[in-house]
Amino acid sequence: MVYIVMGVSGSGKSTIGQMLAIELDLPFYDADDFHPEENIRKMTAGTALTDQDRKPWLHLLKEQIEKWNADQGAVLACSALKKSYRDLLIGNKPDNICWIYLKGTKDIILQRMQMRTHYMPPSLLDSQFNALEEPGDAITVLISNSPEELVKQILMKL
Repeated sequence: MVYIVMGVSGSGKSTIGQMLAIELDLPFYDADDFHPEENIRKMTAGTALTDQDRKPWLHLLKEQIEKWNADQGAVLACSALKKSYRDLLIGNKPDNICWIYLKGTKDIILQRMQMRTHYMPPSLLDSQFNALEEPGDAITVLISNSPEELVKQILMKL
């Protein structure tokens, strides 16, 4: 099983994903680490990625997810904002993926983004929310709770 912790930038995907991976005794991966250098340059410059920019990245992640599913499983932090992205990532094995959606308000997430160092600037938050298509098939938790409480909620729902 691959558990994909999704949401907009700044929602806590990496933090929650790492904590969840420890609890599930699985390796943790961050989809940001798989972005091509060109995508990182664009985001760092404050330019939102297009679907075309994301396509090679999503295909690479799909390959990795297949490998992790064939092995011991994993926890992946990945924005996966659009349904079409999620459909591409799961391929023909939807039963081997568990989506976990970190839901939050723009205000809370903007505050978090302003307090961290990351190549995704707060100026791109609107583009993240504009692209977001909330999943109907995910474990959804509200990020207003503490990370520990979020992981506890997720584990109870698994």
